[in-house]
Amino acid sequence: MPRSPTILQIIPRLDTGGAEITTLEMTEAIVEAGGRALVATEGGRLAPEVERLGGELIVFPAGTKNPFRMLVNALRLERMIGRQGIALLHARSRAPAWSALRAARRAGVPFVTTYHGAYGGTGRLKTWYNGVMARSDLVIANSNFTGALIAERHGTARERIRVIHRGVDLERFDPERIEPGRIATLRQQWGIGAGERVVLQAARLTGWKGQRVLIEAARLLAARGRMEGVTVVLAGDAQGRDGYAEELSRQIDDARLAGRVRLVGHCGDVAAAFMTATVAVIASTEPEAFGRATTEALAMGCPVIVSDLGAPPETLRRGGVGADGELALGWIVPPGEAAMLADCLDEALALSGPRRQVLAKRAREHVAAHFSKRQLQRQTLAVYDELAGTELVRRFDEVT
Repeated sequence: MPRSPTILQIIPRLDTGGAEITTLEMTEAIVEAGGRALVATEGGRLAPEVERLGGELIVFPAGTKNPFRMLVNALRLERMIGRQGIALLHARSRAPAWSALRAARRAGVPFVTTYHGAYGGTGRLKTWYNGVMARSDLVIANSNFTGALIAERHGTARERIRVIHRGVDLERFDPERIEPGRIATLRQQWGIGAGERVVLQAARLTGWKGQRVLIEAARLLAARGRMEGVTVVLAGDAQGRDGYAEELSRQIDDARLAGRVRLVGHCGDVAAAFMTATVAVIASTEPEAFGRATTEALAMGCPVIVSDLGAPPETLRRGGVGADGELALGWIVPPGEAAMLADCLDEALALSGPRRQVLAKRAREHVAAHFSKRQLQRQTLAVYDELAGTELVRRFDEVT
């Protein structure tokens, strides 16, 4: 095996999201470990980051679902393996995984997938299509929830599944590094007055993320007279779902919450956003395979409220129970239950300063112990080493 093995990651686009960020984090890790990091993708907002991190960007139609073009992609990847001396392929989405699977098998190189989502759809055809993510030599699951889903849905043997939680960049998400000016800038952009408390949902605008549930919870709080001095910020791209954004605006108007609930679009400074927030909400109505917003908020010492669905509750429950018998890091509510969400919001907004400080310290220590970017990088490099016979972990440890 070459001293500097070449690893190819393939993903449809590099815009925003957990799979995309993890692709960049592993590009960084491969380079730091002395390897060569290739990323095949159509492009996107985050694409320039690949080369900034020392990787090589290959413009590639990775998102196509056309069967003929997928076959052409497989042939192109097979040739690329030989030409570039690729030691291992790592697919992060279903469509490119079909091409990568064929190419890896024909070229005789190891193939890894990361099962990033819960991948809805229960029909036989859909399950078969999703199943490509479980046909790799080893499957990386981004949570215990996802690992159990893979085993149940595809009959994958547990010894072929590696649970590697998504990681938080503890340097980027560090309360000590957030200058007051960054918070002031966000508050100005969002139209938040001095002294206003912020309820933040940082999620793209799509129905299953639960924005409608949070707006209804805010309406219930307002009916109780508990929204005084509180602004709900829905930070996220519509990503073409303009109809849904308009629906949310109508719901806000109908609830007489104009100015109290704000649609602010994409937020480019998520760390400062969680520092600005009094409480963060993950109100998903369908399972999150991981839910990066939960750990990022906790790293910033921000209390969280999550739906009892998918992986976010796993993140909180691993934090244990506090001396008062409650969860140590936040609240878990049934999905879609606006009234219970309103109750938890009321509690979170009423947290005393000392109790909030205790929670913040406990939350950051929890993320550092279980969900750091370095842990994700090291554990994923170990998967590469296991399959390709490389020594990336050893070299990563030497330089980091």
